[in-house]
Amino acid sequence: MIPRGANSENESHGKLIASGLTPAAEIASDDEVDLKLLQKMSGRATQYISSFSWCEGVLESYFAGGLGGIFAVFFFHIRPSRPEVDPWIWIMVGDIPSAYLPLSDCRSPSEALDTYIEGMSKWIELARQGKTGTAEQGVPPVNVPATPEWAERLRQKLDGLKEIVRPFFENGDDTSSIR
Repeated sequence: MIPRGANSENESHGKLIASGLTPAAEIASDDEVDLKLLQKMSGRATQYISSFSWCEGVLESYFAGGLGGIFAVFFFHIRPSRPEVDPWIWIMVGDIPSAYLPLSDCRSPSEALDTYIEGMSKWIELARQGKTGTAEQGVPPVNVPATPEWAERLRQKLDGLKEIVRPFFENGDDTSSIR
């Protein structure tokens, strides 16, 4: 799956979203443990996006919200290696499979979380049948076997995201940092 949708509208919208987020290097928290976990997650998000051949490099990264060690959303501005790749990309990391979503698929941190949950829910349904999905079906790639056992593990984690993390993202389309 390659993030698509590079165009001038996305570029200006990406800059607008980024202006309301916290640069990843400036993540702050009242809790030292949470701060260290979020900083570690920021590094994982950078490694994740940098692992794709269509990402030539990271220009900027922003913290869009989350809870240390559990789940976090980051917003990246990358230098794509191909013109059809969107330079603004959401990255989700945590105690769940990492995933990316192009700006054209999600316009806010809360929408990125909802889209992630929806895509992983589709993966779970397919994995229960021993099948994998495709990007066209709205199913992100998952680096675990598509088996009923892994589907159940991921379902439990998604239930936790909905209960514990989702309330922190209830600002709708607000692009301010969520902590």
